[in-house]
Amino acid sequence: MAEGELTPEQLAEQIKALKVSDLLLSTVSTLGQLAYVKVDAKQLDEARLAIDSIAALLPSLEGQIDEQLLRDFNQLLANARLSYASAISGVQDSGPGPDVQEAASESEADVGSEAAAEAETNGSGVQDSGPGQEGHAGDS
Repeated sequence: MAEGELTPEQLAEQIKALKVSDLLLSTVSTLGQLAYVKVDAKQLDEARLAIDSIAALLPSLEGQIDEQLLRDFNQLLANARLSYASAISGVQDSGPGPDVQEAASESEADVGSEAAAEAETNGSGVQDSGPGQEGHAGDS
């Protein structure tokens, strides 16, 4: 075995030591970054998948992580939804191809209303864009 390689037993021990909540936090953070990148690239189906995945994962973290951190990630979700809704409305105004229009018509109302509700629930608008997302809060 080469130097630095783990034995199966060592790998099993490392896996046992992992906290699922830490892995979920890492995943949510990565998905948040991807959501913004995909919105900026106008890959709206991919952005929607990332946003929906964040929304699905966050409830499982309630009671498992610090409440302030959970609020920050919920704000990240709200901001990503707002960014997505803004991109959808911009795409509809410019008249893109049918695949983008279809994605826009399927999800604009749903995401827009969810983002507004999330912002109201958190008691704030788009003040910041969440962890690691500087500069996206006011983008139009």
